Amino acid sequence: MVRLTKVRGGPGTRAIMFFTRRGLAAASGRNPERAVEPLEVYAHAPRLLRAYGRMEQASARPMTVDDRYMALATLKASTMVTCPYCIDLGSQIVRNRGLSDDELLALPRYKTSDLFDETDRLVIDLAVGMTRTPAVVPDELFAALRERFTERQILELTHQVALENMRGRYGVALDLGAAGFSEGAVCALPEPPA
Repeated sequence: MVRLTKVRGGPGTRAIMFFTRRGLAAASGRNPERAVEPLEVYAHAPRLLRAYGRMEQASARPMTVDDRYMALATLKASTMVTCPYCIDLGSQIVRNRGLSDDELLALPRYKTSDLFDETDRLVIDLAVGMTRTPAVVPDELFAALRERFTERQILELTHQVALENMRGRYGVALDLGAAGFSEGAVCALPEPPA
């Protein structure tokens, strides 16, 4: 159960909830009752909610990185943080972006699975390095990423992984459960970092 009470808020907060619910439904193809629960808790601090919303809006705009790579990086981070809400939503979004159920289930063994190519593995390695504690992104990994991505693309990937870490750690701390985005479908498996 969520550790803080949910807040309905004033008209501005309700507008944020409405548009967020609509955006999540478009991205996931589903609109579960608890879709905006993380924001209903954020509504305790309306200024933080608005600032967070602006960051999410900017992050949702089209990026120069292929959707597959963004999906792999984001979902890997959420599985390592073990946030049920993030894994639930992320699994449904990446499925809508073309990742197969087999790929979702193979994510813990991405280094040896033939479902992932070398670029996939590098992107997932970035997510793993950024998400583990302490975070470690070796120079060799960064050099390999530079061979495949522009500086802007590396920045976009790094931003998405960092944002997913923030979302996930927020969700874990406040005990946000799965909202039902992946109800009846395969979900990626949580895998705390070693």
